[in-house]
Amino acid sequence: MPIATPITNGHAPISNGPIKTSGHLNGPTNGHSHQGVAFTEARLAKPPSKLLQLYENLPTVEREKRQFYKFLQIDLAHLVMITEQSIIPLSISRQLFPVLLDIRSQGGDEIPLDMANGTLLLQIEAVLASRLGEDVAGMLHTARSRIDQGATARRLFKRDKLLEVMSFILDLQKILIRVASEHVETITPTYTHLQHSQPGIFGHYLLSYVDKLHDDFQRCKDCFERTNRNPLEVEAFYAAEIAYTLSFVMATLNDLATDLHLFSSVEFGLVELDDSFCSTSSIFPQKKNPVTLEAIKADAGGAVNWGSTALATFRGEGTGDQGIRSVPLLDSAFTTTSNMLQLMGGIVDTLQVRSERMKQLLKTSWCTSSNLADILVRNNGLSFRQAHHVVARLVRICELESIPRSQVSQQILRRAGIESVLEVSVRERLMRFWG
Repeated sequence: MPIATPITNGHAPISNGPIKTSGHLNGPTNGHSHQGVAFTEARLAKPPSKLLQLYENLPTVEREKRQFYKFLQIDLAHLVMITEQSIIPLSISRQLFPVLLDIRSQGGDEIPLDMANGTLLLQIEAVLASRLGEDVAGMLHTARSRIDQGATARRLFKRDKLLEVMSFILDLQKILIRVASEHVETITPTYTHLQHSQPGIFGHYLLSYVDKLHDDFQRCKDCFERTNRNPLEVEAFYAAEIAYTLSFVMATLNDLATDLHLFSSVEFGLVELDDSFCSTSSIFPQKKNPVTLEAIKADAGGAVNWGSTALATFRGEGTGDQGIRSVPLLDSAFTTTSNMLQLMGGIVDTLQVRSERMKQLLKTSWCTSSNLADILVRNNGLSFRQAHHVVARLVRICELESIPRSQVSQQILRRAGIESVLEVSVRERLMRFWG
């Protein structure tokens, strides 16, 4: 369904279909809508202010229009129920049913909107009334409230969106597994504190994100189970949980994007993004900018606040303030998360891995030092801390004296042991072993 486009004066989003607001900015002085009896007129002395229509009703309706088919699904199910329970006559439901089907087939953008009517439920009811009369149209609302329908529509909508996100998580996992399978023997430096730690397998590195995404998938699955419930139970807080869950997904994408952003820099050169996922500089002709990774990182930054915003809103809810039970930011949060999962999939699917550059870095790297420490533990009877001291001193000696790793000798190792291990007995064992 097309998303609403903003009107040019910046006041509020406007729908793609016919729309109107009624009255003056503060409501007409005669207390009546020129379009007949307004929904609120029986109780209120004045019709809705045009400001209310623009800044409360219109944004609400535009948001609910994204859930248009869920609203019609609920209308049809409710009509079947109140008919089967003999709450309304069969003759009435036979009039309502085909018109509801027709409204659904036309889509939400074809509904004429009058912001004096308020929410989408009442917009649909107005269409029914225009075709069947208010006496028939009003029967559909028997035994329910807008709160019931809105809560149900939101859960149905979010349920589908969660499934969509989960599907895109699985797609990204499949891409990561495929690319990882191509690099089961690609040895790469791994990092802690952005320093070489030890050699690793690039395919194994990619699989670590498959594992993270599995946790994200499980969180989405748990959220789905709590979303897929009767909305007459506790309504609000499942939405906050969804917000936090989507934030976790974005955090995973941010971690991978940050790694690839760093790895693709000239200084690292471990990977390169496909040209189709990059842009260029307007001034520096040599540059190839990984803008797609930057887009993911930027969206992940905003995602940090999704959950806290929802909880902050719900602090004022209690059990009676139904007006803040929806979380409008979730619509964009779902869209952002789904879009960024797809974007990351495209990046990884076309990623160029520079295995020769990885080998080049490893040739001069000290990242096998922990392996040497392990050998000293196994063969020399040293504790790991003692072995750690010996190897650390060896690296220090070589760096101070510009000795490359390829020229490390037994004599340098012996010297490192003598300088770093204080216990005489340990020194003796080392001297006997290195003889």
